[in-house]
Amino acid sequence: MTASADRLVREETGRDRPAARSFHTLYHRHFDFVWRSLRRLGVRSAVVEDAVQDTFIVLHRRLGDLRPDASSKAFVFAIALRVAHDYRRSDRRKGTESLDEEPASGSDTGPFEGTAKAEAVRVLERFLVALDEDRRAVFVSAEIEGMTAPEISEALTVPANTGYSRLRVARERFVAFLTLQGGRHG
Repeated sequence: MTASADRLVREETGRDRPAARSFHTLYHRHFDFVWRSLRRLGVRSAVVEDAVQDTFIVLHRRLGDLRPDASSKAFVFAIALRVAHDYRRSDRRKGTESLDEEPASGSDTGPFEGTAKAEAVRVLERFLVALDEDRRAVFVSAEIEGMTAPEISEALTVPANTGYSRLRVARERFVAFLTLQGGRHG
């Protein structure tokens, strides 16, 4: 099968071919996804590199557990979710839990756009911190990472209806949060 045909199979089925499941391939395919997910799941920027490394160490160790019919993205997200949970728990125990500021990227934007983007990121991070862990995981995976409902259900090991319910509540809370934020700035 050609590379474009392989990509088409992945896009249509959401599943990877077995040959595309080597650690090296999964590492390169999902590195950026893991980094973003860990940050959005509450891992501080000061330790996100360690958390990414830990995620891929676990992936390497558990690669044999990846079922042929399973989504590799969902499998990797499930591992990242657990690693993020462990890092947040460690931060709470050490008393180092806090929102940290990360400079806005995007040198191709002007100062107004850069400032607006940085503020939007800060608002989103404040919202994510306010969500409980279950709804945060669903919101990040669906709304930010664009995972499908079956991938989310698989990653979180919950029935699809539970995932839909958590996402609905998280969306409602996001709208309420934005409304409250608008009232503070307006």
